Amino acid sequence: MKNILAIVFLLTSAVTLAQNKTAKATIEVNGVCEMCEARIEKACLTTKGVKAANWDVQSHQLALVYNEKKTDLETIKQAVLDAGHDLVDAQATDEAYNSLHGCCRYRDKEVQDAH
Repeated sequence: MKNILAIVFLLTSAVTLAQNKTAKATIEVNGVCEMCEARIEKACLTTKGVKAANWDVQSHQLALVYNEKKTDLETIKQAVLDAGHDLVDAQATDEAYNSLHGCCRYRDKEVQDAH
């Protein structure tokens, strides 16, 4: 009887692990402050399937953990763009970007920093 229970437990565990297709990714997201951090992370975490999102203010790196069966990286990136933040390979719409708080707008700051 104990052997049967052990086998059932192992099979149940294997099926559960096979169903959870956890992926990790890191992408660069523009932003300048803790308000940006909260907005970026919230945009990710409200996307179905995202388990963890951590954006670093200094490096601009967004570390993600998500379930590939429920979402994909492109969907998460679109959520960030919709929140008004640019990615390395895509830019938020002007409407989304202009909805950011004044201190969170970085596009003009990038031009100023270049001079």
